[in-house]
Amino acid sequence: MSSPEPPVRVLLVEDDDLMRRSFTLALERYGYAMKAAADGLTGLELFREEAFDLLVLDVMLPGLDGIGLCRKVRESSLVPILMMSARGDGLDVVAGLEAGADDYVVKPVDTYVLVARIRSLLRRATYAPTPPAGRPADPEGEVLVFGDLTIDTGGLDVSLAGSPVALTPTELRLLLEFAAHPGIVLERHTLLRDVWEYGWDGDSRVVDLCVQRLRAKVGRDRIETVRGFGYKFRR
Repeated sequence: MSSPEPPVRVLLVEDDDLMRRSFTLALERYGYAMKAAADGLTGLELFREEAFDLLVLDVMLPGLDGIGLCRKVRESSLVPILMMSARGDGLDVVAGLEAGADDYVVKPVDTYVLVARIRSLLRRATYAPTPPAGRPADPEGEVLVFGDLTIDTGGLDVSLAGSPVALTPTELRLLLEFAAHPGIVLERHTLLRDVWEYGWDGDSRVVDLCVQRLRAKVGRDRIETVRGFGYKFRR
């Protein structure tokens, strides 16, 4: 008889006492193992002391804010990060995504929306890609080569000129989506649906900034912007 899987460990960093307790209790009811901190420095200390499967960070935090905390985490980890912002159309969103966050929600946020975004992030972390169009499925994956960029779809390893490339789960899933459709223009709403799993029109800045981060890692000329439509992965 196989042993049950351990619960997903989530670190929540939120300075509002009521929100922190409310989100912690709500997520525990969904089966998540929660740890919470009221400021960025305490959150960073907890992150360095324990292993977490996902981080939920508020942007506005005392001491070390959520943007700075996200950058600190990204220095050593590719763990999925969800940012919470009270200003959905402000610079907070852009700054958080540029710092390495995978997605964001705007406060006040309903618990079911927060859980949906968490589940989507966790699925990306265990993503199994579909084969490129016209190629048979291979349970062990295959190795795709685009010039000096190599993508092992089975092992989910990426290398550039022989050197490994460290990608967050979202960046990896985005790259695999591009690699499965080389030379084809992928619209932003298509990427939001297939990579971020938005069932509705989301914020295209999420796509644009993730593409920006991905370009910095695999080559800026490899992903072409098709103005007014989306992006195309060069063959």
